Amino acid sequence: MAASKVKQDMAPPGGYGPVDYRRNLPRRGLSGYSMFGIGVGMLMFGYWRLFRWNRERSQVGEKMFHTDRWITPLTDELYNLRPREELINKKFGFLWYV
Repeated sequence: MAASKVKQDMAPPGGYGPVDYRRNLPRRGLSGYSMFGIGVGMLMFGYWRLFRWNRERSQVGEKMFHTDRWITPLTDELYNLRPREELINKKFGFLWYV
């Protein structure tokens, strides 16, 4: 059997053209800066509505708790801004057996 010649594929004379490898996707939606601006605007609008509603709820001259007698505050209310250890010490004292 006679050996047949194999023809190798070669580039065309002058080479191949440039390959377009970039992604040409259309821009969709808003930019990041505009979404951030809209978010901050919505946040400010929400705070404005909240402050306005709080001002309407607390009318000047009305009593807040609707009572004239003195009510002793709870220990939790007095120690709310203090460290938790002080509240536990005040509530339970020195518990040596624990």
